[in-house]
Parts: sequence; structure tokens; C-alpha cells
Amino acid sequence: MKKIINDPADVVSEALRGMALAHADLLTVRTDPAVIHRADAPVAGKVALISGGGSGHEPLHGGFVGPGMLDAAVPGPVFTSPTPDGVQAAIEAAHGGAGVLLIVKNYTGDVLNFETAAEFAAVEGTEVRTVVVDDDVAVKDSLYTAGRRGVAGTVLVEKIVGAAAQRGDDLDACEHLARKVVERTRTLGMALSACTVPHAGQPSFTLAEDEMELGIGIHGEPGRARLPVEPADALVRRLVDAVVEDLPYAEGDEVLLLTNGMGGTPQIELYLAHGIAENLLSERGITVRRRLVGSYVTSLEMQGMSLTLLKLDDELVDLWDAPVRTAALRWGM
Repeated sequence: MKKIINDPADVVSEALRGMALAHADLLTVRTDPAVIHRADAPVAGKVALISGGGSGHEPLHGGFVGPGMLDAAVPGPVFTSPTPDGVQAAIEAAHGGAGVLLIVKNYTGDVLNFETAAEFAAVEGTEVRTVVVDDDVAVKDSLYTAGRRGVAGTVLVEKIVGAAAQRGDDLDACEHLARKVVERTRTLGMALSACTVPHAGQPSFTLAEDEMELGIGIHGEPGRARLPVEPADALVRRLVDAVVEDLPYAEGDEVLLLTNGMGGTPQIELYLAHGIAENLLSERGITVRRRLVGSYVTSLEMQGMSLTLLKLDDELVDLWDAPVRTAALRWGM
């Protein structure tokens, strides 16, 4: 295992200290329990948006804390759900009196621990709602979930609902909007290589030089098929076909296309894949109205990518375009 680390047990806490120094104007970072929140939190009268999960998916979720997006994020150990006390601490830090919306990826540990924290907060008089993201089309159930996994589409939920909360939408409206985005979002990923979790010290799975895994999860879970490596045209067509046919998206639809790297894929390959995907969607009569290309929901150093589609309307376009200022996503301010 070759990694720029000290003790594997200290990776997350040391990374959080570095993040605090790098973004001191934007974020406040706590380590016991681990919480990342807006430097100006709590924002009075604003619905607080909180997400989180295991570390190792950076910039998700801490990289998306800031005006126009999340109010707080809760990082657990690498690929391990945060505990309820961390979620409670995030609620206390971010709650500005207008209620709290938890955006949770569909992994059993995340769902249980966030729900436990929400129950404790409710006892103390804080209104908390939870929306579960389950955009992965690869498998219905996995090692970590009942139902579909929550993957890269989580970023789209956080950005769009973050814009609504920033402009002053109430808790009911934010919850409704989050569910709308989840219902309209689908993702499929693939990998050319596995990642190595620091405390494990070995790859999470093994692929031969001529193999790829289709439908992997962001923790390195196996997908729907192990196949021979293909040229980009054929590979991207597999991803596009599976995602489009799942909703299904249809001729005349307008979409946001997220071409996401898994941590070890260079930007040149992501742009190449994105261009192919846009052409394939155009052939189907689907218009890419907004796009995002880069590594936003990763799996440590995994070499691979995912494609996410969100079916747009004018409301969602306006909220996507709204100003945002976070460590990893910034425009308009």
C-alpha cells in the first residue's frame, strides 16, 4: 500500500485538520465528534441542510458545505457511517430555527444513524426531516443497502435544495424539492481498478488487466457484471443506455449530465467520455441543458467513472444556476 499518510487510524482526523486550515474563511471543522459546518452557522431563519457519510468520497460531503449548498457535513471513518452523536452535533451547530433537512445516501448504516440522531433532535424540539438518495441503477440490493444505493446524484440534490434553502424556502418546500430531484435522477458507474482502504491495506477487489467492473458502488462494492475492457465508445454507450432506459428518459427531455470521476481517472478521460455521452443522448433526442465534469463523488483512488442524469425543468435549472460558494463547487459569488 502506497499512500501519503501516517497512521491509517489517523487519516480522517489529520485530513480534517488540513481542510480546516485550507478553508478557514469558509468552514469550521470539529474533530470530536467530526463535523464540518459553515463558518457563519447557524444561519437564523434558514432551513439547515445536513449530509454526511463515510470519508473517502471527497469532495463529498465536506467539500460541498457553504452558502448555496450544505450547512454541515458529518464525516465518518473511511467507508464507515458516522455515528449518531456526530449527526446530533451537526444538527446543533447548523439549526437556525427553521428546521433541518437530512440528505442521506441509501446505505443501511447511514440511514439508521441519521434517523437515530433525528429522533434525539425531535425529543429536544427540533423539527428534522430526512430524504434518502437512491439513484444507482446498477443493483436493487447490495452488501450495504436495502434497495438502490445512493451515489453521485447526491451532489445534485445537495446543490439544488441548497439553493432553495438559501433563498428562504421553508422545510416543507425543501423536502418536496429534494424528493423531486431524487425521483428524476439516475446513475451508473464502472471501475478499471479497485481502491485500497487505509486500514485494510489491500484492494477491495481484484480485476485482471483486461477486465472492468460495471455497476460498482462508491465503497468498491461489486456491480452488475465483470466484462472485458472496452473502447470508450462502447463503454459509455453501456452506461448511457442503462441510465436512460431506467427512468426512462425520453425524446424531448432536457437533462443535467454529470460525468464523475471515481478518484483515479484523469480529467482528459472524463472529458472524452463526456463528449461521447452528450452525442449519444443527442441521438436519442435528449438535450443536455446543463453539465458538470470532474471528480465530485469518489472512491479513494479508484480508476473509473459514473454518469448521472437529472431530468430538468425550468425550476431545477434556475436552482442549479443559483450562486454557490463551497470548497469544491463555486460560481456566482
